[in-house]
Amino acid sequence: MDWSIAKILIQDGLVTGVIYALMAVALVLVFAVTRIIFIAQGEFVSFGALSFAMMASNQVPQTIYLLPIMGGIIFIKELYFYFKGKHGLKLWQSFLFFVALPLLIMYVTPLILAQEPNLWIKALLTLIIVVPLGPMVYRLVYEPVAEASVLTLLIISIALHFAFVGTGLVLFGAEGWLVSEPFFDGEVDFLGLTWRYQSLFVIGMALVTIFGLWALFGFTLIGKALRATAVNRRGARLLGISTSLSGHLTFWLTAFVGVLAGIMLVSFIQITYETGFMIGLKGFVGAIIGGLVSYPIAAVGAIGVGIIEAFSTFWASDYKEVIVFTLILPVLLVRSLSITHHDEEE
Repeated sequence: MDWSIAKILIQDGLVTGVIYALMAVALVLVFAVTRIIFIAQGEFVSFGALSFAMMASNQVPQTIYLLPIMGGIIFIKELYFYFKGKHGLKLWQSFLFFVALPLLIMYVTPLILAQEPNLWIKALLTLIIVVPLGPMVYRLVYEPVAEASVLTLLIISIALHFAFVGTGLVLFGAEGWLVSEPFFDGEVDFLGLTWRYQSLFVIGMALVTIFGLWALFGFTLIGKALRATAVNRRGARLLGISTSLSGHLTFWLTAFVGVLAGIMLVSFIQITYETGFMIGLKGFVGAIIGGLVSYPIAAVGAIGVGIIEAFSTFWASDYKEVIVFTLILPVLLVRSLSITHHDEEE
């Protein structure tokens, strides 16, 4: 291997690495605020990518029916709480958020697609259709057991992952999808390499998203409330911060990041209903490198995973997954040795 090949591999690894970085940051965010190891994060990538690919092919995605179905189940649950006299949203608010708006989205989406809008409108529609599934999942699945142990929440996440995979197979079928039309067409020479505008767009969007999350947590009241919840849930409640609202906001953010990653990734590789799981796992490797705590270390670690994967594909493509996931072992070993003293102190 010479330097020219190495530069190309680094370029490919960087493009996929920023996607893994988005996954890693989202996983750290969810775990820090809610203590949930969100295995189903990758399914938001798949659902977003496949919904966008179907719309790019002038087809109406079947995901438009998920919002009304999940919203209807949540509304029935809210009705039960209402008649039992338990605290929750007002009935009109529940009907608006979980019934009226999902039905409106389901009705309007085919009308908009019939006008053959450009790729940007289709990407925006994908976000509108899929991102609300995040807080719905939290309200329906996780909120009732929010105070359960991390192990219980992990088991629920695994069950949710399998439910989403089956749903994806029903909605999209087993064949893969790829969007051949880029957001930006053309190439530019930079740092001795030829970069596609689409690749630079993906890297730029990923960096903007990560920077936006950093600004949210560092300079806004909502971000500080989420940070307080991450540090001490009980203390946050004593200060009047709603841990339930924090959970909903967190799942809004993680769903947005996952769907955005899927929209960008489907322009480079073929996505199937189960592809998101592997992407999420590679983001999880980056999150583990960051100790499920540090956003910058998780992002840098995930980018490193993408670059190592690119070199592994060149040297030993049959073992690239083994090499990538083996990266967890030394990290876990070092962390297990470093936290022993703290565990004994507690």
